[in-house]
Amino acid sequence: MPKKEMIAMILAGGQGSRLGILTKEIAKPAVPFGGKYRIIDFTLSNCSNSGIDTVGVLTQYQPLILNNHIGIGTPWDLDRNNGGVDILSPHMKSTGGDWYKGTADAIYQNIRFVDNYEPDYVLILSGDHIYKMDYSLMLNFHKEKNADATIAVLKVPYEETNRFGIMNTDAELKITEFQEKPKNAKSNLASMGIYIFNWKKLKQMLIEDEKDKSSSNDFGKNIIPKMIDNSFGMFAYPFEGYWKDVGTINSLWEANMDLLDENNKLNIHDTKWKIYSVNPTRPPQYLGNDSSVKNSLIVEGCRINGKVNNSVLFPDVIVETGAEILDSVIMGNTRIKSGAKVIKAIVGENALIGENSLVGNEEDITLIANGEKLNENTIKRSR
Repeated sequence: MPKKEMIAMILAGGQGSRLGILTKEIAKPAVPFGGKYRIIDFTLSNCSNSGIDTVGVLTQYQPLILNNHIGIGTPWDLDRNNGGVDILSPHMKSTGGDWYKGTADAIYQNIRFVDNYEPDYVLILSGDHIYKMDYSLMLNFHKEKNADATIAVLKVPYEETNRFGIMNTDAELKITEFQEKPKNAKSNLASMGIYIFNWKKLKQMLIEDEKDKSSSNDFGKNIIPKMIDNSFGMFAYPFEGYWKDVGTINSLWEANMDLLDENNKLNIHDTKWKIYSVNPTRPPQYLGNDSSVKNSLIVEGCRINGKVNNSVLFPDVIVETGAEILDSVIMGNTRIKSGAKVIKAIVGENALIGENSLVGNEEDITLIANGEKLNENTIKRSR
């Protein structure tokens, strides 16, 4: 195969247990988001918009929907003979086989795939973050610093540093120390889980890490700390845009609500940086005489006869006369019956909220499972 300067590897095998019943039958990167998308669409679109045409997607947990969604990569211009997108699942070899034991092991098990393209650099990404980022700018930074590895970082409030891997740097942004979820952080530069490595050096580190039986085979726990300890050229790349790890119910709800922010906190209407997805043709949304819609995203196929305020509605949602939806995320093909009220909730796909039912309250986020059916006059709060 023709040589590539850089290829991307997207870690998309996570179970996403903190998303509860939303990930019972699908991988976290395949969870619906923002009315028209799935979470992984943002990472794939970033690759496409950044000019990266060779992408490996590493799947493991409940991959069927994710695999079907990605297909041959057409929406992201990744349906190519030279490169394109490949789904990489754990597989048997002559020496045996195993599940991916960690993020580093997932790349280790696919060394031959990477070697096919003889890349100078490998970009390691997560498939479960919502953000827009030009990876080509990060690569330029990596080259300018003559780095062995570059880690994208985001400034977070100091009171939240105990949730992240924190990078301590010198004045030139060279990483001098890595603190994993520290109680007393020395800086507030949090790792975003986005890495560029020189492939030859990363490959050697992965081979050595595999031989270490005490290793967790993880980038954050093993590879990065060892490279810092061994004085590799490690640099922090500052990112100042929107980024959110949607690994919890709260963060998933917050990211959907950010789409409704009047200051375009998360702008999906930017024609210069489009977010692509698989969207089959549906009829236009219908707003009936009795409908009232304010500050909401309503996508194709929806039929609204009730009230919708500050909410995100996915395709084919039906809101009957007298029903009300407030501060909620309603996933596809769900029906909200007459007189029902949904407040600050995430409602899964193919759900039914019965007549005059009450879901949620203004304090906690209530979660309704995919396919869940609530009888009339049901009251359901929190998760």
